[in-house]
Amino acid sequence: MALASLAAALCAATLLAGPCGAADSASARAQGAARTATHAAEGRVAVVYHLSEGIDQAARALGNIRNHLAADPTVHIVVVGLGGGIDFMLSGAHDAHGNPFDVTIEDLARQGVEFRACNNTLHARGIDPARLVPEAQVVPAGVAEIARLQAREGFAYIRP
Repeated sequence: MALASLAAALCAATLLAGPCGAADSASARAQGAARTATHAAEGRVAVVYHLSEGIDQAARALGNIRNHLAADPTVHIVVVGLGGGIDFMLSGAHDAHGNPFDVTIEDLARQGVEFRACNNTLHARGIDPARLVPEAQVVPAGVAEIARLQAREGFAYIRP
């Protein structure tokens, strides 16, 4: 529990430190605006799911994501895990009923869902990124990624 809190604090510290410099922030804002316009022009909703609480939250979230895709197959979903929210993305992870997460992640990824794991969390917890499922992409800081998706790319925010 303390490690998850530490990892979340490290992710937050990275956001406050400002991972992007002034030179690339104007370019990133322009690219984000273009993506937002693209989503709007395509009639697509873009949503970031924020996971930080562990296996039970992840199981609920993946059910929500399945329901979301059933209701709107065109939705662009990005799942960002930090702290305990990366646990379900580790190879061999199972839910409380013994069901493997990797099969669900693979299925959702085939439907266009993206999975991103916080490098600060991996580092703080001493987890080798090679332990992540192949569908998971490592990002420098989970909270910074969530903020970037919201502010620069127009994503709606959901924390199940």
